Amino acid sequence: MMTPPVTIVGAGLGGLTLARVLHVHGIPAIVYEAEASAGARAQGGMLDIHERDGQLALKAAGLFDPFRALIHPGGEASRVLDPQGAVLMDQPDDGRGGRPEVLRGELRRLLLDSLPAGTVRWGRKLTGVAALGDGRHTLTFTDGSAATTRLLVGADGAWSKVRPLLSDATPAYVGANFIETYLFDADTRHPATARAVGGGALFAMTPGRGIFAHREPGGTLHAYIGLKRPADWIAAVDFGDAAAAKARIAAEFDGWAPALTALITDSDTPPVPRPLHTLPSGHRWPRVPGVTLLGDAAHLAPPAGEGANLAMLDGAELAQAIAAHPGDVEAALAAHEAAMFPRGAAAAVQAHHILDLCLGDSAPFGLLDFFTGRFSRGNDTSGTRL
Repeated sequence: MMTPPVTIVGAGLGGLTLARVLHVHGIPAIVYEAEASAGARAQGGMLDIHERDGQLALKAAGLFDPFRALIHPGGEASRVLDPQGAVLMDQPDDGRGGRPEVLRGELRRLLLDSLPAGTVRWGRKLTGVAALGDGRHTLTFTDGSAATTRLLVGADGAWSKVRPLLSDATPAYVGANFIETYLFDADTRHPATARAVGGGALFAMTPGRGIFAHREPGGTLHAYIGLKRPADWIAAVDFGDAAAAKARIAAEFDGWAPALTALITDSDTPPVPRPLHTLPSGHRWPRVPGVTLLGDAAHLAPPAGEGANLAMLDGAELAQAIAAHPGDVEAALAAHEAAMFPRGAAAAVQAHHILDLCLGDSAPFGLLDFFTGRFSRGNDTSGTRL
């Protein structure tokens, strides 16, 4: 029996990696994506791609060498500051970290360009999925079109419309928000802030609040302002009025160094709230014929540098399982889930731990321990003033 074409919902990194590795193995795939085109929206900032998962996926996709050409030199540097700008930790990028940084949009473009023309069907927003029996499903889209498949993969993120076929779990708010901001041409226009961020990632936090930023190519500083607040608190901020929203968020950082708060007050873009949600740690489901999930659709957790890497590895391993079980869809999906469930559960536990290190009662000392293994509250924290 021949392996049926694979239907993938979602053209994020996980879904595209699945399609690419399937193509490497000669298995056709169709990717349905709600966005109108590849350039319909910005694709986020820097990603650190790990040796143990994301890089393995890119090797399985035959794209590791072109991926290396996308790496942002110096991007693995990390520094931790206190609210007044004192340097508590400064780790330069010596090229041996194993977690090179690339822009998410450039990595997505690499995957898109590696697929046969027509693989991704743009502007196809899924409205529902119905089971037809015998592992078959019908998908309906907002444009009135429909498709039927014998092998369906939900790679459609946190609010997956495929997930209800398998599980009644829904994402829950974790009690924290990241508000996204940007400074452009920062070395010229905001030199003090550019120096504070350094060449890679910046972490500045106290319990319940933090400023996290990363340098991107071209002198762009991309920041996430972390606040541990109830959902109704953030809902009360008028993000439709950018100036008022900046002022309200900046008020939570009263007394912090201007070089840090400029990432809020001087943002070149309106601040965008990104409430953090999670699926239950250890989320899994019984085997349902003809359908599975990957990435955030399967194991959504707070951001901790693992989400994209796990999604890509999920996609690569699912494709390899399908190739290893020609004609036996259920064996392939069972093998995929058997590997993904424990991996996703372990990553979720770690992600919640890291979020607590960043915004919990131990901040910033817990994160310093995590980075260095030798920092404690008894150490001298005077550091170098920026």
